[in-house]
Amino acid sequence: MDLLFLALMIAAGAYALKSGYERKRIALLGSHLGQYQIEKLMESLVEGYMRALREDDPQRRESIWNLLTSTETQLCEQFNNFVAGFSRVEGAAARVSRLPLPLPYADRLFPAATFDLRQVLLVHAEGLTRAAKGTSGQSPKAKAFTLSAEMFLMQHSCHWFCKSRAVASARLLVRHKTTYEQVLASVAPETRRAYLALVGS
Repeated sequence: MDLLFLALMIAAGAYALKSGYERKRIALLGSHLGQYQIEKLMESLVEGYMRALREDDPQRRESIWNLLTSTETQLCEQFNNFVAGFSRVEGAAARVSRLPLPLPYADRLFPAATFDLRQVLLVHAEGLTRAAKGTSGQSPKAKAFTLSAEMFLMQHSCHWFCKSRAVASARLLVRHKTTYEQVLASVAPETRRAYLALVGS
């Protein structure tokens, strides 16, 4: 009985420690993201892309693609401003653990097994901007596909920072019906190389 009670106390303590740690990280990221409408713009783009892909009339479909261009520009501008603000966060507070287990304060206990979210966000900012500009001869559908992948990977990094890689991947699957591996394979090669150089495989 004493051992069971001790185990319960340890589990409760670990949960409280983990919850407090996550709340601090969510609050830190939220204090910067709260100044912008990045999440809302992302949702508008995803919905707009789906509407354009479902549209049978070529002229109406082209009109939707054109209207989405301004939303893409707004997203890139706001995200770049967010990244500039977050770059001033203290280095230790921006570390993210690569360890498979979501241990609270693992980023401080095992600093060698971490990456810097500030650097990863820069990679995402460049990827989003590059995808929004598109490439010569690229179809609107191909552009939307790449930009969506860039957005989803960026969202994954934010959830990884706040919770863990496993939780971030699970949320990606639930919200967007796609896996982390699929998203990583769908972003631009430049994004993928820079991202993996920072976070590892």
